[in-house]
Amino acid sequence: MLLSTNAIVLSKLKYRDNDLIIKCYTQKEGIVSYLLKGVLKSKQGSKVAYYQLLTQLQLVTDFKPSRSLQYIKEVKINNLYSSLHTNVLKSAIVMFLAEVLSSSLQEEEQNDTLFNYIEATLLWLDMHDNYANFHLLFLLNLTKHLGFYPDVSKIDAPFFNLEAGKFQDEMESRYSISNENLTLLKQLLGTTFDTLETVKINAKQRRSFLSLILVYFELHLGTFKKPKSLQIFNDVFN
Repeated sequence: MLLSTNAIVLSKLKYRDNDLIIKCYTQKEGIVSYLLKGVLKSKQGSKVAYYQLLTQLQLVTDFKPSRSLQYIKEVKINNLYSSLHTNVLKSAIVMFLAEVLSSSLQEEEQNDTLFNYIEATLLWLDMHDNYANFHLLFLLNLTKHLGFYPDVSKIDAPFFNLEAGKFQDEMESRYSISNENLTLLKQLLGTTFDTLETVKINAKQRRSFLSLILVYFELHLGTFKKPKSLQIFNDVFN
């Protein structure tokens, strides 16, 4: 059947000489992989730009649920970025977050709230210049859509248990955190993207908190793997 859907590119892989396999998070069918035959041939080379990481697309596809690789009949860019793929620092964020999303999103069903969150926050990143902590808030808010957002009912407690996902009065686990990371977690839980620039931390603190939140993902998502691009990401932001 012909299916029209918005989609966000999560990964791409060269297949044979002139083909690509791309994985997208689609608004109507969740995670879907597509085989793009001949897209790397010189005559079609310009179309490769459509499939850069986290590009927002409108697709018309020949969709068959029983097929592992779908086919795209029509494609156009839904929201054209002005800086995500040209700014070196933003490009590093894009590469890193695409890998996190590719590992985190496993569902094969429609979730408008999650899709709209990813779409809107990427547009925010594209349009703003103060984004040093963007990835931290993006990942923290993503946990809300994945089902393990921190329980804030005891947010004044002196520890946060990553394993239990809640604030506690005592250190009950080797995954309990306190001190700087706890302070930053509480700050981020109380902020929005538009007030994110008020959160002041240095590169070392940012790297430490990112490591912590990736452990949080690993504890709550059985399929999650630490991104291979993490080292490159940290090097760029140093």
